[in-house]
Amino acid sequence: MGRGISSSKELRQGGSPGKNGSGAATLTADVVSGSSTEDHLSPSELLEFYKLMYESRRIDDREVLLKRQQKIFFQVSAAGHEAFQAAMGKALRSGYDWVVPYYRDRTLCLTLGVTAEDMFLQAVGAGTDKASGGRQMPNHWSSPELNIISTSSSTATQILHAVGCAEAGQFLAHNPQAAEKGVGDYRAFHDISFHSDEVVLTTLGEGSTSQGEFWEALSTASNRKLPVIFAVEDNGYAISVPVETNTPGGNISRLVANFPNFYFAEVDGTDPEASYFAMKAAVEHCRAGNGPAFVHGHCVRIYSHSFSDDDKNYRTAEEREADTMRDPLHKLQMRLLRDGILSTSELTEMEERIDAQVAAAAERALAAPLPAISSIPKHIYSEDFDPTRPELETTPGRPHMEESGSTEQGADRTMADLINACLRDEMRRDPRIVVYGEDVADATRIKALKESKGKGGVFKLTAGLQTEFGVERVFNSPLAEANIVGRAVGYAVRGMKPVVEIQFFDYIWPATHQIRNELAVMRWRSNGGFASPVVIRVPIGGYLTGGSIYHSQCGESIFTHIPGLRVVFPSNALDANGLLRTAIRCDDPVLFLEHKRLYREPYGRAPYPGPDYMIPFGKAAITRPGTDVTVVTYGAVVPRALQAAKRAEQMHGISTEVIDLRTLSPYDWEAIATSVKKTSRVIVAYEDVKSWGYGAEIAARIADELFEDLDAPVKRVAAMDTFVAYQPVLEDAILPQPDDLLQAITELRAF
Repeated sequence: MGRGISSSKELRQGGSPGKNGSGAATLTADVVSGSSTEDHLSPSELLEFYKLMYESRRIDDREVLLKRQQKIFFQVSAAGHEAFQAAMGKALRSGYDWVVPYYRDRTLCLTLGVTAEDMFLQAVGAGTDKASGGRQMPNHWSSPELNIISTSSSTATQILHAVGCAEAGQFLAHNPQAAEKGVGDYRAFHDISFHSDEVVLTTLGEGSTSQGEFWEALSTASNRKLPVIFAVEDNGYAISVPVETNTPGGNISRLVANFPNFYFAEVDGTDPEASYFAMKAAVEHCRAGNGPAFVHGHCVRIYSHSFSDDDKNYRTAEEREADTMRDPLHKLQMRLLRDGILSTSELTEMEERIDAQVAAAAERALAAPLPAISSIPKHIYSEDFDPTRPELETTPGRPHMEESGSTEQGADRTMADLINACLRDEMRRDPRIVVYGEDVADATRIKALKESKGKGGVFKLTAGLQTEFGVERVFNSPLAEANIVGRAVGYAVRGMKPVVEIQFFDYIWPATHQIRNELAVMRWRSNGGFASPVVIRVPIGGYLTGGSIYHSQCGESIFTHIPGLRVVFPSNALDANGLLRTAIRCDDPVLFLEHKRLYREPYGRAPYPGPDYMIPFGKAAITRPGTDVTVVTYGAVVPRALQAAKRAEQMHGISTEVIDLRTLSPYDWEAIATSVKKTSRVIVAYEDVKSWGYGAEIAARIADELFEDLDAPVKRVAAMDTFVAYQPVLEDAILPQPDDLLQAITELRAF
């Protein structure tokens, strides 16, 4: 475990910020003692620091003016953080290393190569804004050319992306064949760049260290010795909440000090020399493969949290004045004059030149064209790969026994078997695929495989994958769902294809923040600059006899509500195989829902269809043709609807058409409309609770667009508006059964 400070002296265990009489944070001598005699920036380096810091401050000031003039719509500044941020940028190799920043990192991004005009284009929301095309607030950075990964407004989510980004870099360095362009035929692959000694920097405010994803990220980086630098820009506040409320003891460095494999530094973030040499040592530690680094910079917040905030409402005048006295820009300005690096006239001339450049950049941005209304749908989904196109549909093959893994030619296999077969086929085809999640490996301790067959998932769907493809491509994650998905975002933006597993849908909720605010929106918010085509496999649903509240949940409508996310829900083995292959080759994030009850059901078994069998998204299957009533359904309700339809015909002579949607977003409206126009009666059946469920949207659209074709009201059959109970008698009553569907069919036909 490494530990350092700007002076390269050992940081004493007791070091922590103190408090002056006003309550403002100060720095004790044992935390930051300044630079040693060998750790000095040259006059030209100090001058370069000042130019960057001054330009950053003037961009802030110009934006404040524009906000007051109502020419821009939001403003958040880097004032007080400039020295620490410039030090980060100077310690990195721009366009070589990777950066996962947060919204206050103006000076960092300037140092890396983002221009003042780029920043003003963000502020006005111009169509030529390189970061997002006017889709995100200012300071939400994104630059594929500079390896700056798109930033969101969420706190702490980005640091898991940094972990995944670093993992991807290490994987590509060890497996260069995975970076070769043009693997496969169904996806538009891009050049994948990597360097064996690259470093990933991620930044955050001190308040963000309260988030669980912060601790998840540190744990994984520590365990895997990843080259990630966590830079905490601590200005003492999270909006109005002071550090002692966020952090026990008021010092995050003391809390993280026992993570192994780390280089640690705690520095005066207003001192460019202290910050630079601490950051330089952190980069060297990571680049040498020694593990991650944690650099804690004590900064000041010269302006309020944002233009919308007024810190006079919660800070004393004395405290604000104390921060002003530590303003890094003024401190460095005084040093340049005191040390004779610049004369007053030279300093004034330089500042006026930068002022003019900043003003001109702002004027150019104000004159830039606004985004076209027609651009709104662009980049919600990939323009390179359309998973709905009919050409993807293939005919099941009849491969040799050794290809299928079956002991019998053409033997029917379960959904679990064919999902495993698809994963195996695709991992053989594409070396960039990694599979991870809770318990998905055969065994983390390889010696255990000598005595056992291995686990391969709680449902055995990933059994044998680690044995065939190794621990770099199939591995267990911590018991943390946000960790699984957040890291996958980092993998995917680097051009890899993570296929991850959430062990039960019931526990997906900690990952929902990552899915909604990061994964699904990455392509749109970066205006196509980045994408995260992750596949998330999730066992879902009830009908388990004893699954109870926490192993029987549905809730797919929450995810079909998210633009940018594809949602797939097969009901049988063949569909699961073909749809999963399409999901893996797709260029969008896909939530792949696998009903647990159907994994090994006799219903829906099929022979192995070969390694290239695909089914396009958005194409429903007519599992039973009919003329009197239409049932629109999916998942485990499909076999129950078929049972009901068979009994309706036998007992009442009613011909029922059953439509299996197969994919929920997109869904096959044309198949629904065609059937409803034929039968004039429709039931939408689904396993989730009836109110606010997925079927409500289908029912509403039918009523809206097909009203004149209906001879009866649109009917829904779904679960009771409650939770799934443990006792089977209760579970049967709660979930929709064949009898419920039969009753709905007969009532609707008689209407």
